Amino acid sequence: MKQATTSLPKRPQIFAVIPTYNEEKRINKTIKQVEKFVDQVVIIDDGSEDQTAQKIKSSKAILLQHPNNLGQGAALQTGIDYATQHGADFVVTFDSDGQFQASQIPQLIKPLLQNQADVALGSRFLGKTINLPLAKLITLKLGVLFTRIFSEINLTDTHNGFRALGPAALKKIKITHNRMAHASEIIDQIKTHQLRFIEVPVTIKYDRYSKKKGQGIFNAFYILADLIFDRLTLH
Repeated sequence: MKQATTSLPKRPQIFAVIPTYNEEKRINKTIKQVEKFVDQVVIIDDGSEDQTAQKIKSSKAILLQHPNNLGQGAALQTGIDYATQHGADFVVTFDSDGQFQASQIPQLIKPLLQNQADVALGSRFLGKTINLPLAKLITLKLGVLFTRIFSEINLTDTHNGFRALGPAALKKIKITHNRMAHASEIIDQIKTHQLRFIEVPVTIKYDRYSKKKGQGIFNAFYILADLIFDRLTLH
């Protein structure tokens, strides 16, 4: 008599989606750190003008390329589309410049794996910041205020790229704003689609390199102006 066989449940596939632009100095280090905690790393080279693409090709990561610089929001959606089309059950979004701690990916994804939430949002203000520039702090706190006014969602950190999306969020969230407003758009869609969310404490470290890459006061206020304009157009 032939014995019945039982198939084991499929292990959830976790992909990391990392947008990058001119990060030849840091990208391979970031990939090596992240790949320890996920099943697949997907890098979107958003029109880099340096050797970023060549560095990625020497790694195990999947490389997707935009011929021109479209912005972080566009790069994220390109990566999320690829991930969902290639078997991802969960997607972690991660920055390429070394500010995030890859070792915190398991704690970020845990509430989703336990079906406690559809979206996990990293919060540096529930966790820890190291060498946070004053201009960046002001920009982030104003972003929190705008979110409370426009989205009516009470969050401690609204513009943190370290987040995780579960199956329901991957089906419903679609990023259409290419640049900084994509973070506000994601939060708006969390509310619109009534997705369950949770904030998770994370650590973000700012060093000389990351500050040089765009954490200065003029860049911070440029981002703030862009955020205000796009925040108004989102409503």
